[in-house]
Amino acid sequence: MSVEGTPTAGEGRSVSGRAFRQLLWVEVLQAWRQPTGLVWGVGLPIVLLIVFGNISAFKQPVTPGSSLTIFEVYIPVLFALSLVLLALVSLPTPLVAYREQGWLRRLSTTPITPVWLLAAQIIVNLALALATLLIVVLGGALFLGSRLPGNPGGFVLAALLVTVAIFALGLLGAAVAPTQGWASVMGGVLFFPLLFLAGLWYPLQNMPAIVRSVAGYSPLTAGVAAMQSAMQGDFPSAHDLLVLVGFAVVLGAAAVRFFRWE
Repeated sequence: MSVEGTPTAGEGRSVSGRAFRQLLWVEVLQAWRQPTGLVWGVGLPIVLLIVFGNISAFKQPVTPGSSLTIFEVYIPVLFALSLVLLALVSLPTPLVAYREQGWLRRLSTTPITPVWLLAAQIIVNLALALATLLIVVLGGALFLGSRLPGNPGGFVLAALLVTVAIFALGLLGAAVAPTQGWASVMGGVLFFPLLFLAGLWYPLQNMPAIVRSVAGYSPLTAGVAAMQSAMQGDFPSAHDLLVLVGFAVVLGAAAVRFFRWE
């Protein structure tokens, strides 16, 4: 303490750190009580991993002569599914609800800055995304016969960039959605085209050339393609990485520009 009895800078940081950890723990408990992200963002990809891994047709090459099986194609796609569900449903819905209910405005009048609440939500959903990635990649390799990434560095880079890009999209949705209902509608509108172009329902490699060309400029498709390249031992292409960086920068800047606390 200082001579006047006020906290020193170091003590202030310590108090702030404890307050943020408590807020983060509250958001973790909230995510457990309302497990949208846990059930859909983590549970659904794991269920699909087990189902796809036990279908014999998925053990066939994705194209004649390819060493890549259909099941291995789906490893990055299942992580992409997790990202979309977390970023477009689990992340924006509570943030919009907090703004609707006035919690963000009330926090601005307390020592707890609303930015902490935003950071806590991002950390919780990033942790769920990381858990899904590890389970899908390692579980597929250890128990279901898929290969580990042949280029681990490229795979981590691709996974990081696609996560930033898709979470930036989710934050932009939270920024512009006036109500929880609108947040759900916007997430639903984006969900199906993003995952269709990423190959969830039909492998992108087997789609017409024009569809593949258009899909190459989707952040989710670029992320899946980059991770699939790394799975086969290649470094992701410059095109895919530039698409991801571009979307991450543009969407992130837009989310910061339009985010409202009330």
